[in-house]
Amino acid sequence: MSEENLNPLVSVIINNYNYGRFLPEAIDSVLNQTYTNLEIIVVDDGSSDNSREVIASYQDKIVPVLKENGGQASAFNAGFKASSGDIICMLDSDDVFIPEKVTEIVKIFNHYPDIGWCFHRLRFVDAKTGEYIKLSRESGTRECDFRAQLKNGRLPFYSPATSGLCFGRSLLQQLLPMPEVIRITSDNYLKIAAAALTKGYFLDRQLAYLRLHGSNNYTEKPDKQHLVSKTAILTADSLRSKWPFLVKYANKLIARGVGIIWKIGGGLDADLKQVVEKYISTVSLVEKININIRAIYFFIKP
Repeated sequence: MSEENLNPLVSVIINNYNYGRFLPEAIDSVLNQTYTNLEIIVVDDGSSDNSREVIASYQDKIVPVLKENGGQASAFNAGFKASSGDIICMLDSDDVFIPEKVTEIVKIFNHYPDIGWCFHRLRFVDAKTGEYIKLSRESGTRECDFRAQLKNGRLPFYSPATSGLCFGRSLLQQLLPMPEVIRITSDNYLKIAAAALTKGYFLDRQLAYLRLHGSNNYTEKPDKQHLVSKTAILTADSLRSKWPFLVKYANKLIARGVGIIWKIGGGLDADLKQVVEKYISTVSLVEKININIRAIYFFIKP
């Protein structure tokens, strides 16, 4: 392997919306990496706080991408378009990398040249105190291949959130641009699609801190279940449209979204209802029955 391949350019894409109070620590955590051949792309998704002043203060240390508000998916798309790296690491602007993060990720990609993605464990901490709360769910360092299982509608893997996701450029070129209608929790689309298209690697090391606070903790959001439902429906529709072989998995996702809406009441908003109706109109009678059975399961699930 050539020296150039052993020392690839790594792009870190930081997506930000109104997190100016956290943004300096996120950027500094990348500037302080032990690995130096990297570029930092900060995408500001139309913030109305002091985020853009923070971004300007870093001058040529980062690549700024300033855009109108369009949601997380649009930020992913814009950040990748501005990137040049062979490896791309994602970072939410309210999280931080440990100093060795990129070094460890490059080692994995160099040692396993056939993988398209490398995900790692996250350490959840309190944003104010830094105190440990919990770890992300998946454990066990290993090479992963879920392609056959996903075709059959299963993914026995709990992927970490955005700040634990790293991709090879050739894979991310297949995933992005992604549908910008998925404005929140857009990382679900990337995680599922990545696992469906290529082998990957899970590293059971806590290479980033996910900082919990009132603005990002779903457990404190009164509309949590509505957000979960909406994300499931839009992700299912987008995955099936792009990769029809994922229909079995997409059917399960849309059933989950519909079942949750039935459970919490209030019904679907007009746009989401149209997505569901169009989706259901394109599946077979057997698939419709299965979707409804699964939706009932999520409706009665405690």
